[in-house]
Amino acid sequence: MTDIRRVWITRAEPGAARTAARLSALGFEPVVAPLLRLRPIAQPAPDLAGIAALAFTSRNGVAAFAALSEARDRPVFTVGDATAEAAREAGFANVQSAGGALDDLARLLAAEAPGPVLAPGALEPAGDLPALLAGRVEVRLLPVYAAVETGTAAPAAFDAVLVHSPRAGRALAALGPFAGPVCAAISQAAAAPLADRFGLEIRVASHPDEAALLQALGKPAPRV
Repeated sequence: MTDIRRVWITRAEPGAARTAARLSALGFEPVVAPLLRLRPIAQPAPDLAGIAALAFTSRNGVAAFAALSEARDRPVFTVGDATAEAAREAGFANVQSAGGALDDLARLLAAEAPGPVLAPGALEPAGDLPALLAGRVEVRLLPVYAAVETGTAAPAAFDAVLVHSPRAGRALAALGPFAGPVCAAISQAAAAPLADRFGLEIRVASHPDEAALLQALGKPAPRV
């Protein structure tokens, strides 16, 4: 098995800094070189007339929506616990987490949503939430931020690279090939752009959250 110490973080800030802190606490050496940056989409405060609930698939969506709207009275449904935590920190009181992936959020909404749902998120969402809930719950997408490539080059030396999203996977694929390093991806969708492309050992997290993603790295190699 590949010895891993230096881990390249490709995700955008501010998430990259949080990941770096977690890696350092585990004994790895983080290499922060984001392939993406987040650009808020300027727009008026969203019209929430007829909207019964909000759905968020990322902390970034929560932050971007909270900057646009002061409304905190709708119930909130989130894809995972970290996003739920961000929603509570932003002032939402009624928050439920699906604790998993987009399919889990769809099931939660189908069971609990009190009416039409607004889903603020990325300009290019990783999945199709309205399609998953077609005929059951009305979901309106609201792009509130865009993930754009930074043009950053790969670090000179790294043992593993973290891929937090399909968008990051595509950006990484455009930089290859890489020979030898481990690629740890948060989901099969995030790993897909890299499959059969390079000489990477690809490890997919057992659960679509960062805790499982970091577990996929194993223990850090001893310092030399």
